[in-house]
Amino acid sequence: MEQITYLGLFLLSLLVIPTLMVNRFLEIRLNSQIVQSMIRMFVQLFVVGIYLKYIFEWDNNLLNLAYILVMELIATSSTLRGIQIKNRKLFFPLFLTVMVPNLALIFFFNFILLRLGWILPARYVITIGGMLLGNVLNGNIVGLNTFYNGIKANQQILNYELTLGATLFQACKPHISNALTLTIKPTIASMATLGLVALPGMMTGQILGGALPSDAIMYQIAIMIAIYLNRYFTIIGGLGVFMRYLFDCNDQLV
Repeated sequence: MEQITYLGLFLLSLLVIPTLMVNRFLEIRLNSQIVQSMIRMFVQLFVVGIYLKYIFEWDNNLLNLAYILVMELIATSSTLRGIQIKNRKLFFPLFLTVMVPNLALIFFFNFILLRLGWILPARYVITIGGMLLGNVLNGNIVGLNTFYNGIKANQQILNYELTLGATLFQACKPHISNALTLTIKPTIASMATLGLVALPGMMTGQILGGALPSDAIMYQIAIMIAIYLNRYFTIIGGLGVFMRYLFDCNDQLV
């Protein structure tokens, strides 16, 4: 695979300057955020590239598991910062809803699909786990905020249904359905247009790396199904945790 030089990357980055000028002309106050985000991206990815080199060389099961757990902790923390309710008590339950589906799908991917002999090979655990987590984070924030806003906006209707004898789940079911729908719709749309609108990142990377298109396609189909399942089960667990937190033992909104 042909290598990208530092000079080429620098020249590509210069093409962002015209967008900053247009933003300033249109009084769009995003320039500082764009520059900061790009600088963070450069620093973070170069640092990741350095220590991943050593993690791949050591390829220690415990170290690999610790690495993926740290990624899941960061994803949970980002989710908690992105939702409208801020409470540290939510952290551990939400962490479990992120960790369990993620690890289960990583193990299934490695054992069943790839038939790897090693329990937690770094090259697969970190890359596949990272792709799954990256697609879960935004969905979690959208789903939980949608559920919370729906409950707040329809509090009187919800209380009325509870007084008529509905269970908490029955009263919350429309809001759960709406949150779940908004969470998984982007993944469904992506699956429906793969290969027609764009070639996805994993498939493109493998082809650029020299893999046969037929092999790259199999990987991409598998990872898209895994992303869908990870996103689905994570938000289901998150909504369950969120629902129990928002209501007390008498099913009254806290």
